[in-house]
Amino acid sequence: MTLTIGPPPGGALPRISRPFEVTHREVWRITLPMTFAFVTTPLLGVTDAGVIGQLGDPVALGGLAVGSVIFDVAFSSFNFLRSGTTGLTAQAAGEENGREVQAVFWRALMIALTVGIAMILAEPVITALGLLAVAPGPAVAVATGTYVFVRMFSAPFALVNYAVLGHVLGRGQGGLGLALQLLINGVNIALSITFGLVLGWGIAGVALGTVAGEAVGALVGAAVVIRRFDPADRPSRVRILDRAGFLRMLGVNRDIMIRSFSLLAAFTLFTRFGAGFGAVVLAANGILMNLFLVGGYFLDGVATAAEQLVGRSVGAHWLPAFDRAVKLAILWSSVLAAAISLVFLLAGDALIALLTVDPGVRDTAEAFLPWAALTPLAGMLAFVMDGVYIGATWSRTMRDMMLVSLALFVLAAFALTPLFGNHGLWLAMELFLSMRGVSLLLSLPRRRTAAFAPAG
Repeated sequence: MTLTIGPPPGGALPRISRPFEVTHREVWRITLPMTFAFVTTPLLGVTDAGVIGQLGDPVALGGLAVGSVIFDVAFSSFNFLRSGTTGLTAQAAGEENGREVQAVFWRALMIALTVGIAMILAEPVITALGLLAVAPGPAVAVATGTYVFVRMFSAPFALVNYAVLGHVLGRGQGGLGLALQLLINGVNIALSITFGLVLGWGIAGVALGTVAGEAVGALVGAAVVIRRFDPADRPSRVRILDRAGFLRMLGVNRDIMIRSFSLLAAFTLFTRFGAGFGAVVLAANGILMNLFLVGGYFLDGVATAAEQLVGRSVGAHWLPAFDRAVKLAILWSSVLAAAISLVFLLAGDALIALLTVDPGVRDTAEAFLPWAALTPLAGMLAFVMDGVYIGATWSRTMRDMMLVSLALFVLAAFALTPLFGNHGLWLAMELFLSMRGVSLLLSLPRRRTAAFAPAG
């Protein structure tokens, strides 16, 4: 049954209600494969830290930690290509608008290649600004510069992979997303170990392995997606370059970029404060943050299901599906967060021992392990709400609440670190993660009412 509820906005298809059901099975059909896919991504950081850690060089490990932060600020600020493409694709799919589904992908691909090439050209400036922001010691800075220089050549490939994954997730094709992520990350891990440890190329070899993995994934992923397009829905060049479509994508992407940059700014400030406590604490915090990322990518599986199902419900203009998707996403994220925290508490010492042979770094990381174990619970709601807001393309509200949360983190970090040292720094991080989720949840009723209000 369909129900026309009002005139179409602009050149969109008629605004029609297209009912569909959201079930536990539907949530896990997307969550399960993407959880497996996402969890391999932080394993890249774990592998890199493990490779460098086996060399027994705290300076190189610190350089890797700082380099990863700089790289994330430079690259992951453009993760909007994944998120924005997912939301816009899911809404077009819910609207049953095949031409717009394809047009969104081509627009994202054009942006990815343009930005990626620009980032390679800007690498010296990016590295210099990153080192200025984190302010590591001279030896750590040299290792950091080597890592960022080599890895930056993966920029166009990494951003194309964002666009490909965003399209795949927007279509709800979790199995394909899993296959592509396993390909990218499998090649990355294998070659990082080979180049960094077996061939003895150290931190440069680890970065080169990442470049190779991203390149293979981009070429294969783009080919698979394009071959699956229905020729009957092929958009014209005019449709792809449609000004309104590009402006909408750029507007959503701009807000998500600001949100992502703010998130990475918090992590950068966290790393800078950690660097002030010395190379050992810096390396220990880096290892613990990798554990947090592992937990976060488990939660991202549920958030991805929320993105697709919420986006589809907004495109289909079907409120029952929206409400059900939000409810189930919160439920399963809570269960996963509790399980992940328990695993970190029980097995954290063993995980730390796998990542470094340096006794000082091990002891320091174990001392702060309970804080890392708390992060999944503190950040659970933020992951879910990010998925909801990305799927609905409510990017402006997500951006604003991130800025509020970042301001709280900055105040807390400056207030608590002088009093409690690294413990105060971790407490500020927990407050930041919690505030993100709570603020978005409080904003949800107003956005829900506006999105599903009858036309007229």
